[in-house]
Amino acid sequence: MRALKSWLAGLVALATLALAPAAQAQAPIKVGALNPYSGPLALYGTEVTRGYELAVDRLNASGGVLGRRFELIRGDVTSPQQGIATVEQLVTRDKVDLFVGTYISAIALTASDAAQRYNKLYWETNALAAQLTERGLPNFVRAGPDGPAFAAMSAAAVRELIAPALKKDMRGLTVWIESEDSIYGTQIAQVQRRILETFGAKIVGFGAHSARTVDLNDTVLRIRQANPDVLVQTGYVPDGNLLLRTLRDQGVKPGAILYVGTGDTPETLQALGEKYMDGILIVGYPRNDITEAFGPGAKAYLEAYRAKYKADPIAPQGMNAYTGFLILAETIKAANSIEPDKIQAAAAKLDKPEHSYPSGHGVKFDKNFQNLRAGLTVSQWQGGKLATVYPKLAVTPGVTLKPLARP
Repeated sequence: MRALKSWLAGLVALATLALAPAAQAQAPIKVGALNPYSGPLALYGTEVTRGYELAVDRLNASGGVLGRRFELIRGDVTSPQQGIATVEQLVTRDKVDLFVGTYISAIALTASDAAQRYNKLYWETNALAAQLTERGLPNFVRAGPDGPAFAAMSAAAVRELIAPALKKDMRGLTVWIESEDSIYGTQIAQVQRRILETFGAKIVGFGAHSARTVDLNDTVLRIRQANPDVLVQTGYVPDGNLLLRTLRDQGVKPGAILYVGTGDTPETLQALGEKYMDGILIVGYPRNDITEAFGPGAKAYLEAYRAKYKADPIAPQGMNAYTGFLILAETIKAANSIEPDKIQAAAAKLDKPEHSYPSGHGVKFDKNFQNLRAGLTVSQWQGGKLATVYPKLAVTPGVTLKPLARP
């Protein structure tokens, strides 16, 4: 009898060992999605996460990756300090395997550092500050564009679109550069200044303000006195809308207004009105009106979004996040792991040409794991809608640049 019990115990042990790999293979990859889901930026944090959700739907429908499905777990983060606490909570309570984020660079800075302490991958899709990759963290990869890429595209928009439309030579073109004062806006503004001065533009103002400010009257007064040909603004939705309202209310009319990273949502259109927004240019993530030659799969993303959320996308950040998550899944597959060091090693070998993904991205990471082939476009408000006007490959046939003058 004792021998029989021993024999049965051995069979149970063997069965347990045999089942363990299968059980492990079926365990989901838990992904902590860090974004502001409350507060004034909740709408846009949610939009970024909708991009992740649509990517997860697509990936899970085909079996996930490494035999495992993805499971998104939201972490509400509205401040850098909260980023640290939320990472700790998601690791210890929810047992997440890795992190993706986020709409706010200052949050990404602290949250990714906290994730490193737990040896968890932080895969960035949307935060822009160059410091995020320049730190060289062993757990950090950014699939989307960085701040300098936004700055370069905005400078190109001034030279290729705005100066010709205003019938101005770049040498002598006057520009006011304004930004919110976090690491996101400040760095983009600094790079904009450097590139535009190289192009020959004259910077007649260089201002910064808090993204939470409630009064930009002094800023607009100084803009009025400088009387620039072009106003370039980098910020978030609340401060961006406030600046436009203050310009409108004070009757200040630069020859052209170029918004960077904001100004491209229904919230802004509703706040300022169709007539006022007409002609304003936006540097941002590619939108759903881009050509399939520029962003293959952009139309399919739009269809999937409408089917799931019964509405059109609120902002282009969602499709950029969707693209970034697809690149993450490909990198996990190539690495055959979710360990940060193996992910970085696999990412270093990826090489896909531009215009391989819905947002126009390709994949080529530099030594700091910044994707050098992340796409951006310039759009213009035209008759209450945004139309992509640059670069040429992204522009739908029949779309042209409209007058830039303010009403």
